[in-house]
Amino acid sequence: MLTDDEIQSLIAGPKRIENRDPEQGYRPEARHQRCDLQLTSSVDDARTFTVFVRQSVVFIENFSIGLRYQTSDPILGSITLVRYNGPHGESSRDPDGHYARSHIHRITAAEIASGNSQPQEMNRTITDRYSTFEEGLRVFFSDLAVVNYADYFPELQQGRLFDGRQ
Repeated sequence: MLTDDEIQSLIAGPKRIENRDPEQGYRPEARHQRCDLQLTSSVDDARTFTVFVRQSVVFIENFSIGLRYQTSDPILGSITLVRYNGPHGESSRDPDGHYARSHIHRITAAEIASGNSQPQEMNRTITDRYSTFEEGLRVFFSDLAVVNYADYFPELQQGRLFDGRQ
């Protein structure tokens, strides 16, 4: 069983993208566009991860970027450690209004122990660190220490007006 410290270490430890599907761009999926990534730990290449990247084609601010860890435990299997979401456009579903704002879900050891493999709604953080899909990707890759993301997402290296980057 993973502890909260081990979960945080898995999230923050350096990783490398090994594969992107599709290699460039996104594939259509229902009312979304999607790509998937295969990652390995830069410290221990036996640790493998997948990343899912989905964005609504109807409401582009609605996106989800998640990190899954493939455990060595056949009972646990794959666990979604963290998910970065854009606003879903709903303001009345929850008292804190997180559906209408950018937010991050993290799984806890207690959730895993209770049989969940996805972060539950109760463990979320509303954030102003990103507001667009591209910003969400940048923050996600930075928080997860993905060292080679620019090789697979060169468009994220484009500087933005007024933020001091070139």
